[in-house]
Amino acid sequence: MPHFIVECTENLRDSADFQPLFAQVHEYMAGTGIFPIGGIRSRVHWIDTYRMADAAADYAFVHITLKVGHGRDEATRKAVGDHLFGLVKTHFAKLMEDRYLALSFEMVELHPVLNYKHNNVHARFK
Repeated sequence: MPHFIVECTENLRDSADFQPLFAQVHEYMAGTGIFPIGGIRSRVHWIDTYRMADAAADYAFVHITLKVGHGRDEATRKAVGDHLFGLVKTHFAKLMEDRYLALSFEMVELHPVLNYKHNNVHARFK
């Protein structure tokens, strides 16, 4: 953990370049010392079937969920969330000037016991 999971409407596929955003997100999260680099993951799920508002315009949305492991206090989580949402808003500022676009972000803290993981990536960074 953490996982930076993006849901994005298909009508942004040609204009929403996520790799630069993901690079910033990973650099920030790894640099905090809060999250192990081997657990940071980002991905986009493109949504081709959706409806927004009155459907009278070519609306688009980007919804991001950051899933984090249990154990960080609320002030720490809020500081991370504030910074990441700032990166998201900056990344999409130009696009938002040119079209109707809704951005949203939520952070979810996973259950301390009912959260299962198994990988060998972390060993690479020890």
